Amino acid sequence: MALTWLATSANSPFPTLDQALDDGLLAVGGDLSPQRLLNAYRNGIFPWFNEHDPILWWSPDPRMVLFTDQIKISKSLKKTLKNTELSITMDRAFSEVMAACSAPRKNTNGETESGTWIHPEMIEAYTGLHQQGIAHSIECWQNDTLVGGLYGIAIGHIFFGESMFSTVRDSSKIALVTLCQQLKHWGFPLIDCQIYSEHLASMGAIEIERKQFISYLDKHCPQTQFNSNWLLDTIPS
Repeated sequence: MALTWLATSANSPFPTLDQALDDGLLAVGGDLSPQRLLNAYRNGIFPWFNEHDPILWWSPDPRMVLFTDQIKISKSLKKTLKNTELSITMDRAFSEVMAACSAPRKNTNGETESGTWIHPEMIEAYTGLHQQGIAHSIECWQNDTLVGGLYGIAIGHIFFGESMFSTVRDSSKIALVTLCQQLKHWGFPLIDCQIYSEHLASMGAIEIERKQFISYLDKHCPQTQFNSNWLLDTIPS
């Protein structure tokens, strides 16, 4: 099946999801305008591509999600949450979180990988969404130093996670637990994690069929939107 090349106009439609390849690749091209990005996420599609390459749009099946009432907190992490001196904020340092997520990091084999898909074009696009109160970050601080966090976008009552980072042990886990509990408090049923990872599976994320994921979007994306900076009003436990 040939891939659809999207026109640069933000109004050019995406192909139907059943046209995605086995790996989830759906379309190529288009742009990263706010209208395009919101249309994509609302319909279960996200961009993921390396710098200097054409924009690639994905809709994998199955889809990795973390239900906000099903996050797994290990005994050691519970102890850390209880005793940590790290502090958590929301939307205090969005650009810094994106920059940290884009920095080279070591994989499970100890090899250094570059986050080449979080490049200036992506940072500019998501920063624009943040300025509109649509993209959000959660930050983990050691004194005044940013040591962990994650970012994503919210449409209605669905949060679409994009990337996370950690420079101090368990800091990204603390950020994820805090976000999950905050979103549950606000009535968000799940966090979109996009594709499978052992790390997220260990914290309770599961794979569901794409059609089931879309049904959650159809139900919860039209709900009231919080188009403003987020403030943390729950205490992680």
